[in-house]
Amino acid sequence: MLKITTLDDIAALRENFEVECKLAVGKDGKGALPKDFWETYSAFANSYGGDILLGVREKKNHQFEIVGVENTVKVLNDLWTSLNNSQKVSANLLTESMVQVLDIDGRALVRVHVPRATRKQQPVYLRGNPLTGTYRRLNSSDCLADEETVRRMLAEQVEDVRDQRICVGFTPVDLDMDSLNAYRNMLRAEKPGHPWLALDDTGFLRMLGGWREDRATGESGLTLAGLLMFGQWPSITEAAPLYFVDYQERPADKQSETRWIDRIVPDGTWSGNVFDFYRRAVKKLVADLKVPFVLKGDVRQDDTPIHQALREALVNTLVHANYNDRASILVVKEPSGFLFRNPGLLRVPVEQAMQGGASDCRNRTMQQMFLMIGLGERAGSGLPKIIHGWQDSGHFLQLSESFEPYDHSVLELRWTEGDGVSDGVSDGVSDAGLDPAERDLLDRIRQNKTITIKELAEQTGKSLSTIERKIRKLKLAHLRRIGSDKTGHWEVVDD
Repeated sequence: MLKITTLDDIAALRENFEVECKLAVGKDGKGALPKDFWETYSAFANSYGGDILLGVREKKNHQFEIVGVENTVKVLNDLWTSLNNSQKVSANLLTESMVQVLDIDGRALVRVHVPRATRKQQPVYLRGNPLTGTYRRLNSSDCLADEETVRRMLAEQVEDVRDQRICVGFTPVDLDMDSLNAYRNMLRAEKPGHPWLALDDTGFLRMLGGWREDRATGESGLTLAGLLMFGQWPSITEAAPLYFVDYQERPADKQSETRWIDRIVPDGTWSGNVFDFYRRAVKKLVADLKVPFVLKGDVRQDDTPIHQALREALVNTLVHANYNDRASILVVKEPSGFLFRNPGLLRVPVEQAMQGGASDCRNRTMQQMFLMIGLGERAGSGLPKIIHGWQDSGHFLQLSESFEPYDHSVLELRWTEGDGVSDGVSDGVSDAGLDPAERDLLDRIRQNKTITIKELAEQTGKSLSTIERKIRKLKLAHLRRIGSDKTGHWEVVDD
């Protein structure tokens, strides 16, 4: 929650993706809940959460001053009454501890902390209509979400598992049988004598979850999981038109005319399905990793925690992706490290995903298919295993998510903290791929080009070392320093 105790704290405020200030004086000047409060409430709830400060005015120089709210009781009554009116807003996310009246220099300020809504609560919308009343926070603006985005949010809300859907009209003819046979061979190697191996193809797929009968409707056929894992490219794109998988190996020189050294995309020379993409991409990811000479008994062990972390990261990307979203699966290998991009946002907060223990996999059937052949983790232990394999080896890991240009999450594994891995979202420089704190720093620097690192630390409540680390990352592609540290200024390169 935002720390506000003095007038200096008010003066240092900057509106950004998690802070919004509103005057809230009302017609009589004594205080009222602003009409546009609810747009910000919806936007924060559907984004990263944030704090709304009532009784604060923005001056012409983009700094803020406290005006105060004379009648806080009226404002609070309006707030709680409206929160419990479903025609006003779809969900009350607030508890009493999230709403505070602060006394700053003898004037009252109302602070409302809006938490991020859970997947089951989103979208949080206004006026009884999600299609016309859903907002999201982009930088310091409350933006009305387009209809396609809202429908995706509604689908995420009601569908715990996305890949169990029966693809009506699709049959085993739509499968790549070489892929299915290769999977059988991997299962045979992992679990010799497994009873499913004796089944015919339809029976085998049924046990895997790749073929399903709906007892309620009587429909039967390939599931989305079966088609994505083992299907042929033309058939996959009929069922999931936005499906695309992309592996890129890029040169060290980001200004090079050669955009990639090696690339894997569905190009007609292979099936294009998820299982074959995994088999092709994982070999290239680990191709030149150093392997120490370690014996287990009399057998040399060629697997290391780094190998395991990369395999787990790739599987994690494939089973958590929203294959109906507009971004694509993107896996990048560079001399500085690796990047794994998922279409779709995380289903749990970043901090919770990093800690593990909470599993909310978007494609559980595909996850089980990988588990059957000894790949991946369940019960929320996937990211902790990646962290153990990568960070514990002395390397840098970062997980973030973004709404721009499309919903996506990014896992970066870098050899050192200062190394930068581009997210490949666009050819130009973009804020996508940065975490919320880094985007906040860029916003603050855009508003004050002479701001110091010490001032950034004071404004954000973060340590100097944290700000210095994030500034080093931003300077790789988004930020440059003009002049000396004492008399110079910042320049955001995409402004």
